[in-house]
Parts: sequence; structure tokens; C-alpha cells
Amino acid sequence: MNQSRPPVVTILGHVDHGKTTLLDFIRKTNITEKEYGGITQKIGAYEIKTDFKDYKTNKITFIDTPGHEAFSLLRSRGANVADIALLLIDGKDSVMPQTSESIAHIKATKIPFVVVINKVDLPETNPEKVKNDLLKYQVMVEGKGGQTPVSLVSAKTGQGIKELLETILLIVNDLNLTYDLNKPPQAFIIETKKDRRGIVVSAVIKEGKIKVGDTLFASGKKIKVRSIYNDIGQSISEVTPSTPFELLGFNELPQVGSKIESVEQSTQTKISSSEAKPFNLEAILNTTPKEKKLSIIIKSDSQGSLEAIEESIKDNKDIEVTLKGVGEISKSDIFLAKATKSIIIGFGVNPIAEAKDLAKQEKIIIKTYKIIYELLDEITEVASLIKEKEEKEKNLKGEAKILANFIIEQENVSGVKVIKGKFNLNDPLECHRENKLIGKTKLVSLRIRAKTVSEVKKGQEAGMMFYPKLDIRVGDVVKSIL
Repeated sequence: MNQSRPPVVTILGHVDHGKTTLLDFIRKTNITEKEYGGITQKIGAYEIKTDFKDYKTNKITFIDTPGHEAFSLLRSRGANVADIALLLIDGKDSVMPQTSESIAHIKATKIPFVVVINKVDLPETNPEKVKNDLLKYQVMVEGKGGQTPVSLVSAKTGQGIKELLETILLIVNDLNLTYDLNKPPQAFIIETKKDRRGIVVSAVIKEGKIKVGDTLFASGKKIKVRSIYNDIGQSISEVTPSTPFELLGFNELPQVGSKIESVEQSTQTKISSSEAKPFNLEAILNTTPKEKKLSIIIKSDSQGSLEAIEESIKDNKDIEVTLKGVGEISKSDIFLAKATKSIIIGFGVNPIAEAKDLAKQEKIIIKTYKIIYELLDEITEVASLIKEKEEKEKNLKGEAKILANFIIEQENVSGVKVIKGKFNLNDPLECHRENKLIGKTKLVSLRIRAKTVSEVKKGQEAGMMFYPKLDIRVGDVVKSIL
């Protein structure tokens, strides 16, 4: 039976805008003094219990991770941990470079968020300026033409924090977050470390339950749960959603962002050591096979150059700018690119060494330019080709893979398996090898087990003959285009 699940909340924003102070204030004032006094270390997340009633839950779990880079790292690994984000902004400084990056990371997840304007206890704080500045980043808050909630707080004095917590619970009422204890467990690793206890994994559970003694899998490793600790260091026998916890039982450090499950997943995300894909049109088309637009992250050497690039592409509906900013290409940009299937464009800037290495591991395409018209020509061409490919996919009638080639009665016959749609006798066909068109032909004979048929559908295997003849090889793909 489904039960209401507390929300998992993360806080993002510019460095020094008060995230740690806010988290500490919430934690101290919503955990009893006895419990708080017993906390010797943080585990990357903690659960609070509010005094509010008449909501689906009165509990909230906060992820205490180091900003948008970790947030996007988790998501790039497929770990959709957070249900709600808080965009924390200093009411004096307003929107800063890392604020805009945080906005991009939050928007990429499509989760609801609250704009939290901090330091309202100071006379120089200007909430209206913050709200107006956010309009430049297409963040429209309540009272400015949008529906994104705004909370005015002081992380130092606690002003407005009670109202912020109630705003979170109001959002939860609309989200209808639930879990089922009878379902297989599903948790996400948010931190890993080694201490006197051995390898310790911090995680948040989203479905099912995990008990001491369970056999689980994460990062391709099998483990037996030795012990579980809650966020205040108490040893417990089991955890249920959305509880943060520490788990002991790993012999090797798993990846942050890995999913903890009760069955082994061969498709578990692993970091690859292969080289990044080269920047060419085919590589980009393969990177975004289902995307309608070319998603790009732009980093430039100056605000003037950035504005010139933006102005030149703003009317191109086939290009979507995931993030724009001034400065070198960073690790954070790589994580965001992976999470949003974007390519990274640098003008007059290069990736830092760590980002370059990470891009190779994560197979993220980076292209840098020094001449602006070359940049514009290339991304416009790629965007056009993606659109062309999408239109072609819409007209795809059938797709089949060549499994074998035979000669029967001196005729070339290809054994195929239909993987999409259907084929009919006399269909015009295209033959593709490694995503490149190698020729066009026509389906002149179609058989299943020597019996002539007029149609084959997805999942069926058949023998096909083509005219004119092409150099068709095992592994090639034939497509019927309407």
C-alpha cells in the first residue's frame, strides 16, 4: 500500500550566500537539544520534524551537499534524489555567477523550487531587485508574472524560516510523494568515506526498505548490510523512505550517485576511461538521438563576447542554451552537460585540466573557438542537421538490423530482425552503416521461413532481397521511410 513520503530537499546558490548557515539553523532548531548534542559528524543529509499539522507529512529531509556541482554529479549518474530545490540568494548581492549556474542545474531537473532570499535582517537587503534580476534568467516568481514561490529569511536570526518550511510542505501536498514498503528497495549514494568503522556510505532511500542483513547491489558490487546508522548516529535495524542513513558493508568505495538495489543491474552507470568523442557532426547527432534541439553550454572570455554569441543565435529555434557564463570550462559544466545531453562551446576559453580529464571519462563533447563566425557557422549547421534527423525519424515506417547474408539460388538474401515499425513489399529503403547512409534500394522480396509474405512487423525475423543490390553487411541497418 502506498504511503506519503517526506520530501528530499537540496539547497543551491552562490558561495557565501548563506547555505551552511541556513542548514545549520534549520537543523539546530528542529532537532531536540539532546539529539543535536549527540551529533559528532554530518552524513550528507538529515531529517527534521516540523510542528505543522494538516499536511501529508510533517517531515523534511535536507541534502547537505556542496552545491550545484554535487547536485549535477548525482543527476548525471541517474540519481534523481531531490524532490524540491531551494535557490538561495543573498538579498544584498542578488544574482551572482554561481546563482545563474544553480538556476541552470535546477531547471535541467524540472523539479519545483523555491527562491529563498537571505539576509533580510540587514537594511541594505533589496528583495525587489533580486526578483527583477531573476527575470533575466527566465525565473518568474510570484508577483512578477510567475508562480515560483519566494521566501524571505535570515539564516542568522531565523526570521522567515518557519514560513519557508511550511512553503515546502505546501509544495509536497501537490507533488503527492508516495512509497510502497513492499517494493524492492531503491536508495541513492550521496557521500562515501572511510573512518574507523571502515567504508561508510551515506544514502537516501526513496522506495521500499533496507534492513540489516540484506544483500544489496551498488556500482556492480554485491554487499551484505552489516549495520545502519541514522542521521544522529544511532544504530537502527531498518530504514524507510525518505530517511537519510549511513550503511556499512562495502569492501570497496562505490561511486557517489550509484543506486542501491536488491538486484544486480548490468546497466549500472560506470565511469568510462575511454576518450571523449571527437567534435564532428556525426558524433553530436549520436549524442542527442532523441533531442529536438541542439543543447549547448556556452562559456566565454568576456561578457561582450557572450552577448554577441547570444544575440546571433537567439532566434534559432533549433538551439537551446542550457547555461551561459564567463570563465573557464569547469567540472560543474561537464556534469551539467552530461545530465542535460548538452555539448560545451568555449569562446576564447579552455577547460581546466580536471574538466578536460572528466570530459574524456564522461564522453562529453567540448569545442573551443577563437573566431566567432566559425563558432556560429558550426553550431547552426549541427542544429539544422539535428532538426533534419528528427523530421526523418517522424517519417520512419520501419527499421531492421541485418543479422546474416546468404546466397540462395544465386540470389543475395539478407536475414533481418525488425526492431521498429513494419516493412511491406516494394518499400523504398535506406541502408545505414554506423549511422551513415551508404545507399538506397527497394524491397523486392520478403519471406518468413521460405514463405512469401507482404508484411513483417517489429520483433519478427525475415529474409529480404533488395534491388538495386548494395554492399550490405552484417550489423547494417535498413530503414523504410514514408
